[in-house]
Amino acid sequence: MAFKFSDEPSLEKIRELQQKFAADRNWGQYHTPRNLLLALVGEVGELAEIFQWKGEVKEGLPDFTDSEKEHVGQEMGDVMLYLIRLAEKCHIDLPTAVLKKIKQNGQKYPADQVYGKSHKYTAYQGNGDNSKQT
Repeated sequence: MAFKFSDEPSLEKIRELQQKFAADRNWGQYHTPRNLLLALVGEVGELAEIFQWKGEVKEGLPDFTDSEKEHVGQEMGDVMLYLIRLAEKCHIDLPTAVLKKIKQNGQKYPADQVYGKSHKYTAYQGNGDNSKQT
């Protein structure tokens, strides 16, 4: 069975919960775009640290302990919370931005040209060296 996310909560509901969490603690004063971006980068670093010495990791993390998987989820949650909060403070509608990016990527990487390949998009426009990978 293929993996899928749960339907709830929506990104908007998560944004609302995070906004209330910050407001209840008077943390909004610290949640500037710059500070949120730096916190996001820090959390991505913490997530990367979990994988740092693991070598190649298989889908589903079958070689991780339950505790390690829980830790991965916690760090991913932190990353997502900071990203959503940053989007809110920058007035970026994240779901809309994601859909636009998927559409742009579809144009940059036409399936009939890139199927099974990992080259940079410029390689498919005749502007790059086809031996380079992204």
